Amino acid sequence: MLSKSMLGIINILPDKVVAFIAKYLLDSYINKYANIKTHGMEKIKDIKAPIIFICNHLSNADGIIMNRLLKDNNVTFVAGVKLTDNRLTKLGFFVAKTIQVHPNSPDKDAISKIVNTLKQGNNIMMFPEGTRSRSGKMIEGKRGLILMAKLSKATILPMGIWGTEKLLPIDESDMALERFHHADVNISIGDSIMIPSKNKDEARDEYYDRVMNEIMSGIAVLLPEQYRGVYSQNK
Repeated sequence: MLSKSMLGIINILPDKVVAFIAKYLLDSYINKYANIKTHGMEKIKDIKAPIIFICNHLSNADGIIMNRLLKDNNVTFVAGVKLTDNRLTKLGFFVAKTIQVHPNSPDKDAISKIVNTLKQGNNIMMFPEGTRSRSGKMIEGKRGLILMAKLSKATILPMGIWGTEKLLPIDESDMALERFHHADVNISIGDSIMIPSKNKDEARDEYYDRVMNEIMSGIAVLLPEQYRGVYSQNK
């Protein structure tokens, strides 16, 4: 892994140079440490854009691997702004197209950019839990996904990933200290989801809870039981 001093040098280079170095380094790490197995990739080609790809979130390696997996699908990633504060995670922004969001806040500007990206026929990749799971188990998804899907009329495609929590474990003290380890990584792709209509007698909160549970359950069923967390009732 790169030292902090080396990361500092890389980050002051011209953007095109950083992009080249970042892609080379991240590809090298994944090739060396990750044994990736995919299930259901054929489902992607049967869906017309725009698509919102969604996935559970275990590690900073998730986005790197998804960017490689979806390299032919014109995907823009939704990523938290705090990732740009870290020299290591910032490299990912030079490799993938991104829209930065402020987590845990009604980021109207980011939502507008996401919806416009989808309306233009492009695809979005996001982690609806909004943060990496510290336990490896799924946590509740954020409702903003529903609004984005309704406004853009995009199809939602759930994906489940596991093994990245071993590939690049979370370091709570400093993300720059996170290190790659050899690990098997599995990615499973589910069936597409369209946002259902609200029932006539259904309260707004009840509707959003029902839809969010349906969406996140689409991820949970793709995962081994021990990763399903709050959605463990889905089998």
